[in-house]
Amino acid sequence: MKLSASFFILCLFCIGCSSSEKNISVSGKTATFFQNPTIEKKVDSLLSLMTQEEKIGQLSLYTSHFDVTGPSTPKQTEDMIRKGQVGAIFNAFTASHNAYLQRIAVEESRLGIPLLFGYDIIHGFRTIFPINLGMSCTWDTLLVEQTAHVAALEGSAAGLKWTFSPMCDITRDPRWGRVSEGSGEDALLSSKIGAAMVRGYQGQDITSPTSLLSCVKHFAGYGAPQAGRDYHTVDMTDRSLREVYLPAYKAALDAGSPTVMTAFNEIDGTPATASHYLFTDILRHEWGFRGFVVTDYTAIMEILHHGVAKDSLDATASALNAGVNMDMESDFYRKFLLDAVKKGKVEQWQIDQMCREVLRIKYYAGLFDSPYQNTDTIREKTAFLRPEYLELSRDVARKSCVLLQNENAVLPLSEKKHIAVIGPLADSKDNLLGSWRAAGDTTMVTSILEALKERYAKVSFSRGCALMGDDKRGFAAAMAVAKKADAVVMVCGESCWWTGEAASVTEITLPAIQVELIKAI
Repeated sequence: MKLSASFFILCLFCIGCSSSEKNISVSGKTATFFQNPTIEKKVDSLLSLMTQEEKIGQLSLYTSHFDVTGPSTPKQTEDMIRKGQVGAIFNAFTASHNAYLQRIAVEESRLGIPLLFGYDIIHGFRTIFPINLGMSCTWDTLLVEQTAHVAALEGSAAGLKWTFSPMCDITRDPRWGRVSEGSGEDALLSSKIGAAMVRGYQGQDITSPTSLLSCVKHFAGYGAPQAGRDYHTVDMTDRSLREVYLPAYKAALDAGSPTVMTAFNEIDGTPATASHYLFTDILRHEWGFRGFVVTDYTAIMEILHHGVAKDSLDATASALNAGVNMDMESDFYRKFLLDAVKKGKVEQWQIDQMCREVLRIKYYAGLFDSPYQNTDTIREKTAFLRPEYLELSRDVARKSCVLLQNENAVLPLSEKKHIAVIGPLADSKDNLLGSWRAAGDTTMVTSILEALKERYAKVSFSRGCALMGDDKRGFAAAMAVAKKADAVVMVCGESCWWTGEAASVTEITLPAIQVELIKAI
């Protein structure tokens, strides 16, 4: 059983195609954000022209809607862009659609401030690499940097300029669903990989149309929820926070990441999104951070659910006072910040400073000089799934494999043997992309069954059972196939949707029906 499980994991990570090992060239130079007098003057000049509503608009991030017919954005959001009430959009991609939205911002709004387009590119955009936890098993930071560089090349060609990655959360409870998005339990390895991903995304010049701004997440301590339950309480000493959980975030910021995302959890009794200690005392005062902070999805609204704010206005004020620049999707800043100022819960200089930090990064990213830098539809047509990208994906997959047990030298299997491939995931394609697969294309995936058929002279297949349930009617056929073969490859495991955000489990085990199938075989 151990051999079967570990071989399945090996197969799961083997996403990619061609076998060549051509490298993707990236620059090792990191981006730094310093006091640039010219940019500071431009920011101050622009701020002096802005209304209060326009300043708050730069602090508001809204989602687009992407359905089977293609990208779309609600008319209400488009109208808000025209009024200068939107600073950034996420989940909108394709060069043409983002060019359309950018044109509204730049050519139809009063001040023409460009939008920043973001997306969750976690382990590849179109070319999908092994999940982040898998990539960490390579212990090869240059290789990881190359994967982030490819993600930037593809994502930027689809109209994007910002990725909500890397996830630098240290994870030591395997029940937490988001373990797959990070680099595991070790602070040093996570620090090295986080910095490598920032370098890969941003390259030598973040004004380049092929670069993406990175966003370090989730600040802070999100990977340590009690009982591994997502969004749950985090309770740790300041020593643990600083020695174990903060170093990886700091390494990614030192590598040049200009943005940070808040965490959903509370820490020391305070929701992270309302923590002055995290975002002002540590991030800005101790570390000298000069970028901006964005919440996770509706995190300001969720301050209410933590029970530490009496109403929406109070939650809004607590986030801004903590040092949070941008409100993702709650729409609380737009609705309540003006009242917060009038009632003395927020000072005017704070709104100016929060807006200044957002505008500063837009200037550094070259958006004011070249707002359409990522909307080249001709480039987009040839940007995805290039042969060298697929070669890199296969190389990373190969190097990420970890063989846990190989009793009696069962592996490697002779290509002349008759192989029986059994299990509910053997012919699956969608599940091999993993969670957070961005714009990954299932039709481009080779299933494990298909790959083995290409490699071995004779391959027989039986699914045996479903991923879950108690239907054993397929057991007999699977056992018959197994008896006629020289070796059996069991392909068992989880659906890709059983892991990730809001997908924590109580035990790290296979579903009972799959365990019974393995025992029967």
